[in-house]
Amino acid sequence: MTLLERLNIKHPILLAPMAGVSTPQLAAEVSNHGGLGSLGLGANSVAVARKQILETQALTPHPFQVNFFCHQSTEVDVKTNQTWIEHLRPEFEKFGTSPPTELKCIYPSFLDNDDFLNLVLETKPKAVSFHFGIPHAHQIQKLKDVGIMTLVSATNLAEAKMIEEAGIDILIAQGIEAGGHRGIFNPLLDGALNTSDLVQLIKKHCSVPVIAAGGIMNGQQAKKMLDLGADAVQLGTAFIQCKSSSANAVYRKALFAQPFTQITASISGRPARGLINHWQAEIDRPNRPQAAPYPYAYDLAKRLNTLAIKHDHIDYGAFWAGSNVAQIRELEAGDLINQLILEMD
Repeated sequence: MTLLERLNIKHPILLAPMAGVSTPQLAAEVSNHGGLGSLGLGANSVAVARKQILETQALTPHPFQVNFFCHQSTEVDVKTNQTWIEHLRPEFEKFGTSPPTELKCIYPSFLDNDDFLNLVLETKPKAVSFHFGIPHAHQIQKLKDVGIMTLVSATNLAEAKMIEEAGIDILIAQGIEAGGHRGIFNPLLDGALNTSDLVQLIKKHCSVPVIAAGGIMNGQQAKKMLDLGADAVQLGTAFIQCKSSSANAVYRKALFAQPFTQITASISGRPARGLINHWQAEIDRPNRPQAAPYPYAYDLAKRLNTLAIKHDHIDYGAFWAGSNVAQIRELEAGDLINQLILEMD
């Protein structure tokens, strides 16, 4: 059975599950046009995640995936957090206020308990994907028991082998070109492989289906990945500009105005690729202290960005985008998929 048959989709195109940008409307549009829509639910509460899944199911009869974070939750590192708070104090003081005295763990992990698992078992989407790691064995088995397909992102061969050994159905080969947070298990071990090399490496050593992700903006690039052995491709940045995404007007404008991206760990505590702004240009200096761990750093960055926006400063946002953002096109989801298919022929 081919990957398309297993996922019950017409085209080998998946929407990347972008937390904070994905919406039920965007997911449904992609699914309704023959791709696999997605919901990035890792930053949501169980209640909000349930609402989004049910809304998507009401908008499309076709399959879609939901995505959660599988990062290793850590105890609060008060010393590192406090050092990072003090390092960013001058940024807060620019706007006439002081930074918070402590940071919160704003994003739970799928691994912490079975609340998100039970939600998936209750709502039964076609597929569930995971970022930053692999679910527990009992979680994978329960998903398999009800026929829900599982996907996990890999950024190097070691991660890919672990994913296959865990019994995951599909591998997402996520290259260095990808926008936002790649699914690195351990940020200290970033192989920085480009997507085409990663696809070939995984296809050589693993037998599960492989989805190429990272830097794919048009059909020619997608076809190249399929020719290298990928079973499908996953695009994120190309879809952010769609009216049905939740990206704000400033983000949308920046996607078309700023062609350069850079990876930074200062915003969230994990490396992520985004449009170059104040974070990469001014905060990522060689002598900066270690950032607070993920997601504590993200808590601080979001507070700083909220404060800056109130003072009409937009240079503190996390405008995640892939390395080929300069090739972005203003197309709605259905039109973009149709254009991709034409270009892939």
